[in-house]
Amino acid sequence: MEPVRTCVGCRNRAEKSSLVRIIARDSVLDIDRTASAGGRGAWVHPSSECVAQALTRKAFGRALRTTVTHTEALDALLTN
Repeated sequence: MEPVRTCVGCRNRAEKSSLVRIIARDSVLDIDRTASAGGRGAWVHPSSECVAQALTRKAFGRALRTTVTHTEALDALLTN
């Protein structure tokens, strides 16, 4: 059985393989493509709707317990 995570955008639970892990480095959001970076991570569906919801609700800052100042790395996810 594969691990289950909760999307910070839509708040639905899904298998880990169907989500993308987002991390913060010095208040800058980045995509953890291997899902193996140390520290806190937030999981989101790779869809523009979920990413936009998470950004609007400021869910990344809460999940990562940091202030988020730059979100440019998520632009690729927003265009899908």
